[in-house]
Amino acid sequence: MQLKDRSSLSQNAITVLEKRYLKRDPEGRLIETPEEMFRRVANNIAEADRRYRSDSQTAETAETFYDLLSSLAFLPNSPTLMNAGRELQQLSACFVIPVEDSLESIFEAIKDTALIHQSGGEPAFPSRGFGRRTTGSSRLRGSPPDRSPL
Repeated sequence: MQLKDRSSLSQNAITVLEKRYLKRDPEGRLIETPEEMFRRVANNIAEADRRYRSDSQTAETAETFYDLLSSLAFLPNSPTLMNAGRELQQLSACFVIPVEDSLESIFEAIKDTALIHQSGGEPAFPSRGFGRRTTGSSRLRGSPPDRSPL
């Protein structure tokens, strides 16, 4: 199936799709067209229906999603366009990372932040910030008593 109105994709849009969203082989060559990307995303999103509906209804849902995407009536966020139907399968753009009052938790949050950025997501931290310290003079739980607080 072809893109509903290929002229609706500007040259700039095609360039962005080629640089950021379309699949590539291990050598970096493009192996997907915009139409195929829309099909990949539509089929992947429709897979959620398989838990609740028949295969034919799931195919119908995929076709509905494809129609919306290919007509540019609806476009999902970047992580969905990049990752739907791929190994990573990260479709969310925003992640709230909890950080507790320990070095282990703080460094785990730093690692999670890097992994989220690497895959196109954006991390956020709870409004209370890092840890649950109540005063600036509180010690980091588990820190030696002879060290200054952070």
